[in-house]
Amino acid sequence: MFEIKTYPEFSWSLSRHKTLMHCARQYAHQYYTSHNGWLKDSPEWNKQAYRLKNLTNLEMYFGSVVHDIIEQVIDHYLNTGFIPEETQLTEQVRTLLNKGFIDSTRRYNEWVQRPKKTTMFHEVYYGKTNQLPKDKIEKISHRLNVTMKHFLSCKTMKELAYNENIEFLEAEKFRILEIGKLKVYVVLDLLYKDREHNKWVIVDWKTGKQSEEDPYQLALYVLYLLQAYPISDLNNIVIRNEYLLEGEAVEHQLDQVTLEKVQELIGTSVEWMTDYLEEASENKPLPLEKFPQTSDQQSCHYCNFYELCFSNKKSASALVSLDR
Repeated sequence: MFEIKTYPEFSWSLSRHKTLMHCARQYAHQYYTSHNGWLKDSPEWNKQAYRLKNLTNLEMYFGSVVHDIIEQVIDHYLNTGFIPEETQLTEQVRTLLNKGFIDSTRRYNEWVQRPKKTTMFHEVYYGKTNQLPKDKIEKISHRLNVTMKHFLSCKTMKELAYNENIEFLEAEKFRILEIGKLKVYVVLDLLYKDREHNKWVIVDWKTGKQSEEDPYQLALYVLYLLQAYPISDLNNIVIRNEYLLEGEAVEHQLDQVTLEKVQELIGTSVEWMTDYLEEASENKPLPLEKFPQTSDQQSCHYCNFYELCFSNKKSASALVSLDR
C-alpha cells in the first residue's frame, strides 16, 4: 500500500551523485523540496518544485522518446519476428516530438495540474515563447534523420535478428542493487544472453555524444548483474554502448579493481549526501539555506529550478496563475 511520508526514502544513483557534485541547491530541490509536491494539500512551494522537477529539455525528451520506441520495437520483434521500417519509426519519433511541443505551448494549465503526465520544455517555459531555439531544432532534426537508421543497423539488432542462441532477459526496468543496506537504482536498457558463447550482454542506447561518464553507469549494471544472476567470471559480461548519433558500438571490459573503485565512489558519495541531513534515519534534510548554490551561475540558466533560486526573475504567473 502506498504510504505518504514526510521525507523521501534515501537511495543512491549516479544521476543523484552528479546533481550534488554540480549544485547542492539543485540537489535539495530535486530530491527534497519537490517531495509530496504531487499531493493536492501540499504547500505551493513544494508543488512548484515538483512541477519544475518534471521540466525536460529538447535533447532529453528526444532521448526518452527514442528509448521508448526502441523498447517497443524489441518487444514487438520478440513476439512477432517483425521489425518496422526506418521511415515508420522516424515518423513515430516525429509525432511524439510534435506532441511534446504542443503540450509545452498549448497545455500549460494541464502541465500545472499534472506535470508528470504533460510535457513542458525548459526552452519554452523559461524562454516564455512558443518558439524553440533554431540551433536546437537543427540539432534534433539531424538526430531524427540518423538515429533510427543507426538503430536498425546496429550490432545489437543484428545479433538479435540473426543469432538463434540469444536469450532475452530484461529491458527498461527499474532494478535495485543492494550494497550493504543501501539501495542503488539502475535501469538496464537491454540485457540478453548469448548462450552459444556463454556471454551476458548489457546494452545502453545513447542518443547523444560519447561521454567520459558512460563507463561509470555501465559498472553499476555489472554490479547488478553479478548480484542478480549466477555469473562467476567477469570475462563473460559484455558491456556495450550503442551510440545512435554516430552509428558506433563501443564495448567495455571491466575488471574487479574498477568495480571496487565504483563501490568506493558510492560510499564516499553517500557520506557526502549524509552531511546534508539533519536526521539520517528519517532522511530529513538540513534547512534549504544549508545547501549552497553553485558558483557557476551561467549554468543556472539551464537548471529546472532557476526561478526558485532567482525569485526576482521568475515569471509572475508561474506560482499563482493558471491563465497562460
